[in-house]
Amino acid sequence: MSDFDLPRENGYSPAPDYTQPLLQISLKQRQRLLGRLTFLYGEAVAEQYWPELERLLKVHDAHKTPKKKVHNGHFHPANRFTQQDIALITYGDILLSETASPLATLADFLECTSGLRGVFNILHILPFFPYSSDRGFSITDFKTVDPHLGSWKDIESLGERYRLMFDGVFNHASSQSMPFQEMLNGNPNYQNFATAYRSPDELTLEQRAMIVRPRTSDILTQYQSINGPIWVWTTFSPDQIDLNFTNPKVLLEVIDTLLLYIRRGADIIRLDAVTYLWEEPGTPCANLAQTHEVIRLFRDVLDIAAPQVALTTETNIPHEENITYFGNGYDEAQMVYNFALPPLVLYTFYQETATELSKWVQTLEYPSDAMTFFNILDTHDGVGLLGVKNILSEQQINFIIRCAREHGALISYRTAEGGVEEPYEINSTWFSALNLDSEDEDLELQIKRMVASRSIALVLRGIPGIYLHGLVGTRNNIETVLKTKVKRDINRAVIHASDLKLDLKNPESRISQMITQLSRLLDVRVSNKAFHPNGEQKVFHLDPAIFALLRISPDCEQHILTLTNVTPRRCQVSISLEKLGVAGIYTGLEDQSDSEPTTTDKPFCAIPQDNYWYDLMGRRGWRIVDNQLNVTLAGYDVAWLIPLIELEQMIE
Repeated sequence: MSDFDLPRENGYSPAPDYTQPLLQISLKQRQRLLGRLTFLYGEAVAEQYWPELERLLKVHDAHKTPKKKVHNGHFHPANRFTQQDIALITYGDILLSETASPLATLADFLECTSGLRGVFNILHILPFFPYSSDRGFSITDFKTVDPHLGSWKDIESLGERYRLMFDGVFNHASSQSMPFQEMLNGNPNYQNFATAYRSPDELTLEQRAMIVRPRTSDILTQYQSINGPIWVWTTFSPDQIDLNFTNPKVLLEVIDTLLLYIRRGADIIRLDAVTYLWEEPGTPCANLAQTHEVIRLFRDVLDIAAPQVALTTETNIPHEENITYFGNGYDEAQMVYNFALPPLVLYTFYQETATELSKWVQTLEYPSDAMTFFNILDTHDGVGLLGVKNILSEQQINFIIRCAREHGALISYRTAEGGVEEPYEINSTWFSALNLDSEDEDLELQIKRMVASRSIALVLRGIPGIYLHGLVGTRNNIETVLKTKVKRDINRAVIHASDLKLDLKNPESRISQMITQLSRLLDVRVSNKAFHPNGEQKVFHLDPAIFALLRISPDCEQHILTLTNVTPRRCQVSISLEKLGVAGIYTGLEDQSDSEPTTTDKPFCAIPQDNYWYDLMGRRGWRIVDNQLNVTLAGYDVAWLIPLIELEQMIE
């Protein structure tokens, strides 16, 4: 029986058990949490609200089973993620069936589709709560499951098979949510739930010009309250009311919700749009110090209450700002969306050169073994452009936009500092972004291009995430966009399970071929420890057509050289074992490289001609000749090469 066949235990009881010893928060932990609150609200307010934060932590701990407490005590952060972690990103209702709830239909698809069972062990279900707009991101009730999708029972059932990523949409709430409605009703308990003004002029033109946000609509939206009209802060849309984190009651309510999600099975909390969490007129209202402090507070809370649960920040901003959400490597997010990757990969395939991508990958830093990147290509939104703002030139970014438009993509804009509009996001499915609908290309070539692009996200150090529409190769859904007038709906089509099953039964269909080809890649990835997120990576510039990356397992016992041809043309590359930094290991020769030793000094064999590297994807061997590894790749080929001796050791 595989690990996948064994149901995971939640470890939380429905009701708290106060017969157990209560959680004891150490003096050091208390001082750290109080320090966070003091930074945000001042010493007096911090002392006032500390008892409530302590109570929330103790109640949560009382829900834990004794076995869960023991498990938490033995958890080590470096073991949080492995090469077996690959996330599937999906809405709860992308797949619809006439005979089952959407969540049950999703579970059936993952467990019954050949090639998929066991390759995804993280499931990111985009907001599954009741909502009023923005496809789930304008939540009316943060603590219940949308009855159209299913129930908490469905979520917990999925949690028995997958590590679950929940969305913490804590930046804003629906205008129809109870707290905001109570604020409009004049309920004093919700007086400062949102940032509101008696006049729109209270937010001056100078202050407005400083605000950075991913929309071009007015920052303030008028609502009628019991005391007259008010103008409310709305970063994203008039229906999405920003939560006022300058009110400590809001912070504590969010922490209570965070802990509820953990008890309901969350292994990872995605902090949606956290960039804009804290508003302060006279600043850009993005990436503020208070926002980072709130994330550190969340991290401290989880370190006490649920150390195995990870925070993931979704911050679609320039790369150098994005990585600040790692903090020092131990005090903020354990995982950060790698938003520079998707536009760089598009540029790579549009220009048919891996040069810029390779140079950027060489700059990636990993401050600790307790953090990593979430390597995505496509998401439910689109391909953000801000991630490469200071990596690619304006001309190069405009080139990406021009090519994407030729492929049928739409472009969304945002308000930058100074009130200027700039391109923010490419709205397209990943398949259409790479493949022209009008091009008379063979489907096999288009799928090879898709798989080649996906391989880059799979080999990079980090955790790969794949959006369901990218998995099945969906084309742009212009028809829905014309109806809804929402550009992002181009990549959010609903798929009927009956149609999907018919396509899967047809080996010639696009969906069937996509899953067949990608599942091979995924299966090899999860089976080899060289792809562990704490394993080293080394870039090689062999040819502009080839993205070449060597992955080394944390124990230095496995090496996989990954080669991706980003062009439709045949290419031959050659690399010496000295350049790889492994000559003494694989040939019995002295290692002439300047790199630090990465493995033991035990030679595999003394005769280079007797050495082979085996391609795990192409399923063929390549001989070492004159201490050189020579590989020929057809257009969009992917080769993952491992020394034959290491392959033999895996078999023994």
